[in-house]
Amino acid sequence: MPLTEQSILLLAPNPAAAENGRKLSQKGSYSGRRRTAGGDLYWAECAGSGKNPYRVSADFAAGGDPVCRCSCPSRQFPCKHALGLLFEVLGQKPFETAEAPQDIAEKRARQAARAAKKESGAPAKPKKPNAAAQKKKLDKQLAGLDMAERMVSELLTAGVGALAGSSAQTYEKLARDLGSSYLTGLQTSFSRIALTVRTVQRDPGRAQAAYGEALRVLIALHSTIKKARVFLQRKLEEGAYSAEDTVLFEALGGVWKLEDLRAAGAFRENARLVQLSFDVSYDEAKKEFCERGWWLDTASGQIDQTLNLRPAKALKYVKGDDSRFDLLEIPVLCTYPGEGNRRVRWDSANSRPITAQEQAALPALAQPDLAAAVKLVKGQIKNTLLPKYMAVMAPIGRIGMAGDVFVLEDPKGGRIVLRDRAEDGADHASTARLAALPEAVPEGSALFGMMFYDGADRTICLHPYSVVTPRRVIRLLY
Repeated sequence: MPLTEQSILLLAPNPAAAENGRKLSQKGSYSGRRRTAGGDLYWAECAGSGKNPYRVSADFAAGGDPVCRCSCPSRQFPCKHALGLLFEVLGQKPFETAEAPQDIAEKRARQAARAAKKESGAPAKPKKPNAAAQKKKLDKQLAGLDMAERMVSELLTAGVGALAGSSAQTYEKLARDLGSSYLTGLQTSFSRIALTVRTVQRDPGRAQAAYGEALRVLIALHSTIKKARVFLQRKLEEGAYSAEDTVLFEALGGVWKLEDLRAAGAFRENARLVQLSFDVSYDEAKKEFCERGWWLDTASGQIDQTLNLRPAKALKYVKGDDSRFDLLEIPVLCTYPGEGNRRVRWDSANSRPITAQEQAALPALAQPDLAAAVKLVKGQIKNTLLPKYMAVMAPIGRIGMAGDVFVLEDPKGGRIVLRDRAEDGADHASTARLAALPEAVPEGSALFGMMFYDGADRTICLHPYSVVTPRRVIRLLY
């Protein structure tokens, strides 16, 4: 992948690290600049706060993003010294040609051996699970389910209105106990209920919306607990302790590894993705930022999502994600269990500008009409373990005002109200921006957005995120 300023900024864990790296390059902090004859490895020394300079390198041998190494103690990756070295390369500073240092040559050899083994298709040596430890964990999870079920039953019997007289600390304590029971998914749900209690007590005017959210959480909890009990008891009886291709695994707090997804056959090869939209939100219950990208598969029209989760306490140590405008070519795309817009991840990818022909073909990957899109969304809404919204792309006949609301009409005459989803917050408001489009929407375009059920007037609505034309993607967010 060619090195550009944009690629360096995307590689940085945060904007500050990139800017600090740029400053190091600008003030001449690097000495002893070297590179291999093939230009696939660059290394140098960078003056730091200590007596001895840091040894830093950028390795492009594997293709894709460079592998950055540095002798500094920073927990950020890549650190500012490695980013500064990339700016040195980008700025075409003079590098002397030399043989790769021995320590880097040895690391590259080990990396190449691992890559060769993976490409050979040789199965990884399975890790033998600790049956006693796994049994103990399942027993504790089942006990945690009993605890959560009692609380949910009490709340559903008393009604969500009883939350106003409750103590948020009661649910916060239960959330902590569920975390100790390896049920972090349920832990988050009770953290949300605790937030509802605090919201109602602080601002009674928001009580109705808060109660509605609490009821949705409780219904999902009730279903999750019921299905999880059967799931965990079966695993306990069969002595099956590995991750399984089911949404329950993650709903209970399981964390997927890429090798587990590949072992479960949850992947597709040689995928080509184009990002349709990107947004950032903060989850108060989890105390983390979620950077979410929405991606269109140029072969199948499938819309998937990437989630980059950054805990607030460790924000500067976790690499941030950003909008992408190039087409990504991904050798192995791993997909999480579920339906609809599944989460995807990958080890490596190459990016390149999307061609005019590829861009022109994107709108044709939309749903045939609004009726087909609504049918898909209704099917997902019925599943208590899945989100009550779905990202879709619908063909545009015309967009305009009907009274005081925006309406999308598809080429067949089907209509849907365009409306911001209240749960997304004011920072995601985008419907009004349709009036400020820089040009008339050309024929053959499509609208990408979040289709959801609005309980206020009991209708299916569409929150617009992007307009996909034969020439470009016009983003209404970020």
